Amino acid sequence: MALIKTYKGRRPQWGKDCYFSENATIVGDVKMGDECSVWFGAVVRGDVAPITIGDRTNVQDGSCIHVTHETGPTHIGSDVTIGHNVTVHACTICDGALIGMGATLLDDCVVGEGAIVAAGALVLQGTQIPPHEIWGGVPARYIKPTRPGQTDNAAHYVEYAKVYMREQSGEESEE
Repeated sequence: MALIKTYKGRRPQWGKDCYFSENATIVGDVKMGDECSVWFGAVVRGDVAPITIGDRTNVQDGSCIHVTHETGPTHIGSDVTIGHNVTVHACTICDGALIGMGATLLDDCVVGEGAIVAAGALVLQGTQIPPHEIWGGVPARYIKPTRPGQTDNAAHYVEYAKVYMREQSGEESEE
């Protein structure tokens, strides 16, 4: 079972059919929708400000989602994929965005709907990434528009989570 911690009377809340790996950590003022997943070694820590996450969003292995008391909350939409070893700090990620492995998103940045932040990118404080654009580099800059369907990755993680939940409960896998 994941480490679920209350902080200053605030306990994480989540919707139905969510999957949290055994060594995931979820702390404080965190609200998640349905069919979300937080994978191995990931941390979602809403201790000094709230974190809200929509439906069907996945936070992959080793990622860290946090907030800051000066800048405020982290808002993550629905159908968002946050790749392995990503740092998300006090910012907004809109519906359908894809954040590549090892990317870092700093305070007050906004990643638009259906946008992609490339692997290893550094999105500086206050950066506004428009919808359906790919940004990459250090610091992150515009690369090109996304292709239709390019960010439709979240559904795969909903299915992966179902397999893990079935196997955890002792049911036979369909694969």
